[in-house]
Amino acid sequence: MSTPRTPQRTRSSHDRAATEEALRSAALDLLQKQGVLAGLNLREVADEAGVNRGLVYQYFGSRRDLLRSALWSQGQESVQDAAAAASEELPLRKRLSRFFWTALRRPGPIRLMALLVLDGDERPRPMPGRAHEHRLLEAEAARGELPVDDTDALQAAVASAVYGYALFREHLAREIDVPVEELDGRVARCLDAMVSRPPRP
Repeated sequence: MSTPRTPQRTRSSHDRAATEEALRSAALDLLQKQGVLAGLNLREVADEAGVNRGLVYQYFGSRRDLLRSALWSQGQESVQDAAAAASEELPLRKRLSRFFWTALRRPGPIRLMALLVLDGDERPRPMPGRAHEHRLLEAEAARGELPVDDTDALQAAVASAVYGYALFREHLAREIDVPVEELDGRVARCLDAMVSRPPRP
């Protein structure tokens, strides 16, 4: 007598969305546990997510597409927060502070973006909302509120400083031999000074 097979459910769009999210989460968990150099095996991702191995290829096609999807999904909150800060037209110092602390609370998108860039992907955009932010910086520069007039370079320097610190903060704190939270505050003050216009003599 044969063993009865468990009937397979047809997948609704809700099932697909849940499966895609499970695969994204599994990929991120494996990267966290095993590190980047171990590689990301899509079969392991499917097993970790508890889904059929074929679905990871059907839904994402490749490791890079899965990571892109995870980056988009994880990064939405950060992008929305940056857009809100820009729409409120806060001064650069306040926008930078908000960007810095958001990056420290949610470093996942930055790590994913770095992985994709190191993998040769040219699509990640490290400065989402760049055009609007650039207009704000140009207006601030015209009012004499910025320490430099080169707003493109300033925008790139700010993004680089925040992303770099978010990636290396624990290593930097260990090397300097201070608690990471203490270093966070000290770096925040340095970033504030970096974008503040020095007082006129």
